[in-house]
Amino acid sequence: MSVTAAKGFRAAGIAAGIKANGNPDLALVVNSGPRRAAAGVFTSNRVKAAPVLWSEQVLKGGAVTAVVLNSGGANACTGPQGFQDTHATAERAAEVLGHSAGEIAVASTGLIGVLLPMDKLLPGIGQAAAELSEHGGEKAAIAIKTTDTVHKTAVAQGPGWTVGGMAKGAGMLAPGLATMLVVLTTDADVDTPTLDKALRDATRVTFDRADSDGCMSTNDTVLLLASGASGTAPGYDEFADAVRTVCADLARQLIGDAEGASKDIRIEVVNAATEDEAVDVGRTISRSNLLKCAIHGEDPNWGRVLSAIGTTSAAFEPDRLSVAINGVWVCRNGSVGDDRDLVDMRFREVVITADLAAGDASAVIWTNDLTADYVHENSAYSS
Repeated sequence: MSVTAAKGFRAAGIAAGIKANGNPDLALVVNSGPRRAAAGVFTSNRVKAAPVLWSEQVLKGGAVTAVVLNSGGANACTGPQGFQDTHATAERAAEVLGHSAGEIAVASTGLIGVLLPMDKLLPGIGQAAAELSEHGGEKAAIAIKTTDTVHKTAVAQGPGWTVGGMAKGAGMLAPGLATMLVVLTTDADVDTPTLDKALRDATRVTFDRADSDGCMSTNDTVLLLASGASGTAPGYDEFADAVRTVCADLARQLIGDAEGASKDIRIEVVNAATEDEAVDVGRTISRSNLLKCAIHGEDPNWGRVLSAIGTTSAAFEPDRLSVAINGVWVCRNGSVGDDRDLVDMRFREVVITADLAAGDASAVIWTNDLTADYVHENSAYSS
């Protein structure tokens, strides 16, 4: 269950010394072909890290031979030197692997505004290359962790072909994308335009709908690489469904590992006028700190849901809004519904359903509660 689940891929994860604590911090994923098609989606933040700017250019060529990923430093807001360091990273990987730097994607994660220790990173690429293995996916997933408590991998299989992937992310999780580094791989024989469409279709309903804390990163990168090694060319719908399955699995794992979280919250917006309005309402509910604190305290405070809905421009009539928490309709038609004491909130997952009674569109947003542990972790992140 990793980036090496699909044929034609090797990976490695090592401790190059980028992190002061000595934990693994450098990963390498290599596509051995015969096809080297690739697609990618990146953060919509206008402040973009150097590796994002580099990899966006690489993806314009439609081919990626390898991806170099590091944790322990975001290489964001590092000026011309940061971009030179990204270029040097790609050049070193190209030299070691015998390929063009123009087909080497780079991704970084960690603290913003700090230059990477290139005296450790560049030699580490050679070490990682020496350890490449068809069984190296798990080590690669471990090496890209920052505040993650667990590494995240997923896989889906079709008849004779596979889609696998790994992800990191635990904080700054907000749409456009959610804050993450993700590498997806497939041995299906799929061309670049098909990869691009499948990835964007999947991202729209998975990663873009995970919203932990409303903070958008500078480094979000999701790559989908195809080796074609299975020799099988699936139909689009079948392939897109597998990509979406892996993305949904990884997105759910990201929320499940969100910093300090004790509750995973599934927000279902139903009977909206349009899907976009359903997403807007769900996203607004997910960003209510008052609600997130209530959920942490296992308090089914549905008034905070209505208050959040009321700040949106979605079509609805206030006296037709209804809200359920874990299946209990605590609010009906904008007023008191079933007894809130019937709501059982002892378990990790909490489901909030908001019925707008304005149409037949729906959307699901995932978020989590707001805890003292989240505040503590992020108050000391750079120190």
